[in-house]
Amino acid sequence: MKAEAEAPVRVLIADDQELLRASFRLLVELTPGLEVVGEAGNGAEAVELARQEQPDVVLMDIRMPEVDGIQATRMICGDPRTPRTRVLILTTFDFDVYVFTALRAGASGFLLKDVAPNDLIAAIRAVAAGDALPTSAVTRSLIARFAAGGSGPEPDHPVAGLNHVTDREREVLVLIAGGMSNAEIADRLRLGLATVKTHITRLLAKLHARDRAQLVIAAYESGLVVASHHREGRSAAGVVDK
Repeated sequence: MKAEAEAPVRVLIADDQELLRASFRLLVELTPGLEVVGEAGNGAEAVELARQEQPDVVLMDIRMPEVDGIQATRMICGDPRTPRTRVLILTTFDFDVYVFTALRAGASGFLLKDVAPNDLIAAIRAVAAGDALPTSAVTRSLIARFAAGGSGPEPDHPVAGLNHVTDREREVLVLIAGGMSNAEIADRLRLGLATVKTHITRLLAKLHARDRAQLVIAAYESGLVVASHHREGRSAAGVVDK
């Protein structure tokens, strides 16, 4: 059990620029507890390597030849052979419809390519652990712009409705969309941390979501949460009375 707990986070790097791949590889390999298990120059290679190596995290560029990062993300996140692999998008532009499309396809979050080394390492660890990214406020703003504004592309699959979501689960979903951690949700709703985790697990299953990023998208696209100029705390969301 101890050896399993100390297993390194396995990272796959997918980018069509060899220099960038080399830079990311060096950074990851010099970080204790992380290891690179492969490099891909396009999306097709990334999908094949993900199936072979079962990485914990894929650092995924969006614009690549043959198969782009969006399609590769969709294939990896929808493949039963890679159920635990998480995709972290690396991009040049933050408020980009392509980034939103990648999140909708299953990516766990995104960072700009000029991210500070320490922030990239922290993001890799967070994604591997199933936690929200340190930059999740930027992700929520992107989702609010494209999902709530209706300016994003049509989804591949309709957003699961909230008919089978309980009132308590709706409360939890709203707070997730507002950027709260599990501990903060537990404190706000006066629930045990284990109970909050159970609610989130049920939300993931009911809404067919892979992780928190997709829960935020579902909260907006279902109409439960709407973008608001009036922010309370860290939340950029308003709740629609149902």
